[in-house]
Amino acid sequence: MPWDARRPGSSADGGPEGAGTARSWAQKQCRKSSFAFYQAVRDLVPVWLLEDMRASEAFHWDERGRAAAYSPSEALLYALVHDHQEYAHYLLATFPRRALALPSASFRCCSAPGLHVALAVRYNRVGILRRILRTVRDFPAEERTRLLDRHGCSRVEGGGTSLHVACELMRPECLFLLLGHGASPGLRDGGGLTPLELLLRQLCRDTGATSAATVPASGEPRQRHLLLLDLLALYTPVGATGPAHRELLSDQPRWQRLLGDDKFHWLAGLAPPSLFTRAMQVLVTAISPSRFPEALDELPLPPFLQPLDLTGKG
Repeated sequence: MPWDARRPGSSADGGPEGAGTARSWAQKQCRKSSFAFYQAVRDLVPVWLLEDMRASEAFHWDERGRAAAYSPSEALLYALVHDHQEYAHYLLATFPRRALALPSASFRCCSAPGLHVALAVRYNRVGILRRILRTVRDFPAEERTRLLDRHGCSRVEGGGTSLHVACELMRPECLFLLLGHGASPGLRDGGGLTPLELLLRQLCRDTGATSAATVPASGEPRQRHLLLLDLLALYTPVGATGPAHRELLSDQPRWQRLLGDDKFHWLAGLAPPSLFTRAMQVLVTAISPSRFPEALDELPLPPFLQPLDLTGKG
């Protein structure tokens, strides 16, 4: 340890004033070393140097009022924020469970597991998310489900899952990776919405008060929402669209023009999915999470899936 928690020159059994001074000095040292480590990750310092700092030099003041070294979990949070892919990959390969464990209370808003998955989606760190999902392949099924289907903090994240975050922030690569690794598309957020229903509301908001007599609003946001909707459709079982029916049937002509006849009739529960949609559902859901997304190269993908960058390098 590079410095003592007591102020140099103070006695171990000093009075209250001396103890308070020592505590203040230790807190300042923690702030300095904590910022130095944060800055080093931000500057993409080499992995070996970051690990040397984390193990022997970088400390933060934890919720128990003690100087604590950064855990692999807390280091991974910094790597996610600053997209330090090499460091993230090292932490996940060397400390698979510790890197994905809950960080200390000062690094999180709630005690729900899976914080790193949600953060990777929020910051659109596709490469790191793919490495996280590859890591959890070896976890027991129950543990893997807890990480993928985490409900976020109701105050900060609206009680949504990582799929809700991907839909809200329009992250199609993240959405497809999560679905392919077994994330559940039927879970509801704090407002009672599934990811599909959330997307429909966003599409409705994007098109504003567009009526059936006019052409729906166009542009990149609408196209990305439609792409997200296509991806969710691949993993939504027949008859599972639920309350989305009411949303679609409330203004049938406009939704038909926005979604197209086939997709509208299926999502509204008026007809089964098209033969093409059903075939793609069978294909993608037949891929084991242990081979996703690598096995996609073996499939005749439709055009709307081919531009997706699941490597994180784009």
